[in-house]
Amino acid sequence: MTTTRRPTLGVLMVLSSGVLFAVNGTVSKLVLRAGIEVPQLALIRAAGAFVGLLVLSLVLRPGARRLRVTVGQLPMLIAYGLAGFFLVPMLYFVAISRVPVGIALLFEYTAPLLVALWARFGERQRVRPRLWAGLALSLTGLACVAEVWGEFTLDGIGVLAGLGAAVLLAGYYILGARGVRERDTLSLTTWAFGTAAVAGLLTRAVTDGVGGWEPLGATSGGIPVALLCGYVILLGSIAPYLLVAAALRHLPATSVGILGMVEPVIAAAVAWMVLGAGEALNAAQLAGGMLVLTGVALAETARIAEPPATTPDTPAPASDVLAAPR
Repeated sequence: MTTTRRPTLGVLMVLSSGVLFAVNGTVSKLVLRAGIEVPQLALIRAAGAFVGLLVLSLVLRPGARRLRVTVGQLPMLIAYGLAGFFLVPMLYFVAISRVPVGIALLFEYTAPLLVALWARFGERQRVRPRLWAGLALSLTGLACVAEVWGEFTLDGIGVLAGLGAAVLLAGYYILGARGVRERDTLSLTTWAFGTAAVAGLLTRAVTDGVGGWEPLGATSGGIPVALLCGYVILLGSIAPYLLVAAALRHLPATSVGILGMVEPVIAAAVAWMVLGAGEALNAAQLAGGMLVLTGVALAETARIAEPPATTPDTPAPASDVLAAPR
């Protein structure tokens, strides 16, 4: 069955997902402020999203058949789930608990740049010279965000967590490029969230259940924490991912990636309005953020399209897997 491309609909889907992802940063920070620990929030998100996507996988055609897994697929699914759906959110939650949401996202948003560098040096693909301009702009922008010319005021652990999330997010893109050639996106994401949920349960067992669940009955910012967690699961994870996956039917992957850059901008604004002045970025950091996003946009468009693959085992471009697993 062929799908009629509707670019306007695709743009609306991407922008909607960007808003939902952006608000999710502030909502997650409110949950953390209530006393929920980072591993707990990662477990809540992964387990909730897994259950929701499992129901969708069973209800939508072809039903349970789409969830079949071969032994050969297990290593990729486990690595994909651990890297992208457990460790990336964990580091993201650590980052936003220590630095403003907008800054954490800017560091994480360098992942597409890392993917482009991997394409050039790891996969030996041809790239346009603009990649190097994008790299220079992004590095300059990150230096402005961190204000390296003066006293370093950002929390060091928060910065390292943001950069670590970027590296793992790039790995998620690269692994996902092969995964979408072997499975449909719904089953791939369902099993990835399932892997993340198992990892969360094991982490909680190893840490002897650090952190109680009492904060779930409290409020944060005047909103019940349980309701905030519901947003993280439904509107901060499941809905935006499905919107991006649907948008790829109407827009090229590169366009989806560039449009998705509204997320850090909206996230910074929402965090400032809801969480207060501590989330505000000064003039140098705002300028640095624009440089980072411009650099990433250049990197997103630097790859030269290769001839269509003739075998089903050839992995798709990493840019075809764009929904950040937050």
